[in-house]
Amino acid sequence: MIRLYILLGGNLGDKSRIFSEARDKLEKRLGEINSLSAVYETEPWGFESSDLFWNQVLEFKTILSPEEVLWQTQQTEIELGRISKSNQYDSRIIDVDILFYGDQVISQPNLIIPHPRIQERKFALIPLCEIAPYLLHPVFRKNMIRLLEECTDQLNVKKISDLDEVHL
Repeated sequence: MIRLYILLGGNLGDKSRIFSEARDKLEKRLGEINSLSAVYETEPWGFESSDLFWNQVLEFKTILSPEEVLWQTQQTEIELGRISKSNQYDSRIIDVDILFYGDQVISQPNLIIPHPRIQERKFALIPLCEIAPYLLHPVFRKNMIRLLEECTDQLNVKKISDLDEVHL
């Protein structure tokens, strides 16, 4: 079994329902959810929008390959109404990013693990620190606490719930 870390993000629609459906679908497809962070409300990263994002990190135990995980996460996005992934940042119903797949480093045209910008994004690092503070980044050889301390992202990230507060 491989420990897999996934980031959910979205700023459109009924976020509570969408996140709940995403977790259910991903658990059926990827394997058991071992741990999950609270939900955080965050400002958009890389673009302007009046709609704030929700973000949450999920830790799975999976037997799927990285490529199978990618396919399953993309299918989940499509089923939940994601139109398409563009190279530009924009508002979206749901985004499912693979952050870590064990301690593997993968660099393929359609799949880069660990996520290439995790160290720049408080909205990923803060929930990761909640559930896996000592997880070691296999490239930088630093844990999540250290990466968060070094992160220069100035956007607001606010914990909005523990799981039972938002009907998750």
